[in-house]
Amino acid sequence: MRHPFYLIFIAAFAIALVAQAKNPVKIVTIGGGGAAVSVNNRMSYQQMVDQMIDHWRGQLSKVLLHSPDLILLTEACDRPSGLTTAEQFEYYKVRKDQVKDFLASVAKDNHCYIAFGTKREENGNWWNSCILLDRHGKVAGTYNKNFPTIQEMNEIMPSDKAELLLCDFGTVACAVCFDLNFDELRERYACQKPDIILFPSMYHGGLEQSKWAYSCQAYFVCAYGFLNAPSEIRNPLGEVVASSTNYYNYAVATVNLDRKLVHLDNNWEKLTSLKKKYGDQVSISDPGCIGAVMITSEHDSISVGQMIDEFGIQLLDDYFNQSRAVREQYIL
Repeated sequence: MRHPFYLIFIAAFAIALVAQAKNPVKIVTIGGGGAAVSVNNRMSYQQMVDQMIDHWRGQLSKVLLHSPDLILLTEACDRPSGLTTAEQFEYYKVRKDQVKDFLASVAKDNHCYIAFGTKREENGNWWNSCILLDRHGKVAGTYNKNFPTIQEMNEIMPSDKAELLLCDFGTVACAVCFDLNFDELRERYACQKPDIILFPSMYHGGLEQSKWAYSCQAYFVCAYGFLNAPSEIRNPLGEVVASSTNYYNYAVATVNLDRKLVHLDNNWEKLTSLKKKYGDQVSISDPGCIGAVMITSEHDSISVGQMIDEFGIQLLDDYFNQSRAVREQYIL
């Protein structure tokens, strides 16, 4: 059960965000990760750590040119390839917090959030985690993988906690790799309504990424650990808005978090009136085929919530809940 003060803080934070309306956030995802760094048995474990830090120094130098607000690195981003399981744990003993401390210094020096996947030990247990560092290089929150694979649970613990992490631009949820296959975690997040879902992974997930984005009505960011499939950023309609390519292993997108999904039923004329009044200060995105659109406020002082209230536009969840209630009346 969540602590009541946590809920109060979330509510107050949401009110503060509504007041500022247009809420652009520049996101970067970098694919390839630690798997791109290979080692040999002539290297010491400290040399491996140094090589890993050098790798990320070079990778981050490319994307920091974009002045991002948030950077996502892959699952196991601080572990090189080519190690046996036993060697990995010997490597972790030497690595300790060295890579995390390096990434924290980058976050602080560049005033951005950095999220990354890592295997870590806490109180005698090992976890497959996503750590979120804030703009000051401090840990803003840690998510521990809820659904490790069966084999993975020989080494690490599964978690049952999945709370939202707070950033100065909104709320973030995390899922790691195999997590994406489990509806119970997705449905838990759908109830919490995160602004962004971060997915550091060694598994791409395919159509599951769009499913999660639309179901949770959140931007979905994937940092995939290999280069044989893209690392992508999806909007709450499940559409890809930025992707790595065969030339660049990273993607960059500025997304506006002041958005809501609505169904077209009962809203056609209201949407026309909304666009007529606000013009370029509101966008209405239609992906086609699903009967839902995304309204985004581009206004400096009027939020999408205020626009929706002004025209009495029914939100997507409210419409589906109304449909459920009406259906109940007709069931014998």
